[in-house]
Amino acid sequence: MGSAVTYQNWSQISDSFSIDDQTKGARGVLEWAYSHYDEEQIVYASSFGAEAIVLIDLIYQVKPDAHIVFLDTGLHFLETYEVIEKIKTRFPSLKIELKQPALSVDEQAQQYGSALWKRDPNQCCQIRKVIPLRETLSTKLAWISGLRRDQSPTRKDTQFINKDEKFKNIKICPLIHWTWDEVWSYIREKDLPYNELHDRGYPSIGCFPCTQAVESGGDTRAGRWAGSSKTECGLHA
Repeated sequence: MGSAVTYQNWSQISDSFSIDDQTKGARGVLEWAYSHYDEEQIVYASSFGAEAIVLIDLIYQVKPDAHIVFLDTGLHFLETYEVIEKIKTRFPSLKIELKQPALSVDEQAQQYGSALWKRDPNQCCQIRKVIPLRETLSTKLAWISGLRRDQSPTRKDTQFINKDEKFKNIKICPLIHWTWDEVWSYIREKDLPYNELHDRGYPSIGCFPCTQAVESGGDTRAGRWAGSSKTECGLHA
């Protein structure tokens, strides 16, 4: 299994998966991913948001001992850590890693000044998310992400299998055809644990200084970096 990142037919691979099943192709994509890559070559980078809960359940059906990494910035909501513990209990054989940046929040404040996320959120994300993920992916050929096409205009062209120029590997996105309502129907049908902040108006949940609740029916990512032009943490840009 496994191969170098030398493919030229990304679209052909993505188009080969049927989307007519109950998972809109997600299960087939995951079966391909975990049969194509050895376990040390692939990781799921999880936010433990709503889409992540669906993906974790689907991954567990295919690879019960899959490696999952959470970028532990030190600035997450308490509720996020709580749902991680619930997921560990529900899916005990998963290998869940909390990856921390080189600098603690206090060390970052000493080096860059306090509340860097207010003055330069891109730099903060670079230190606390992008660099740690790059370190994780340095030994991987592929990573799995919970991107959906209808999350934002920047994600509308996402394929099942994507050549990732930022991290120089393959980004696999099984949920691209799912809607927000379908994500929640699956969570409720399976009675899966989820972040309680979703019930309080937080459709997309990141670090607490940069995440706000949004009005019902609004853009699911409107609460991220509200009041600024920033829409992505940098992992998917």
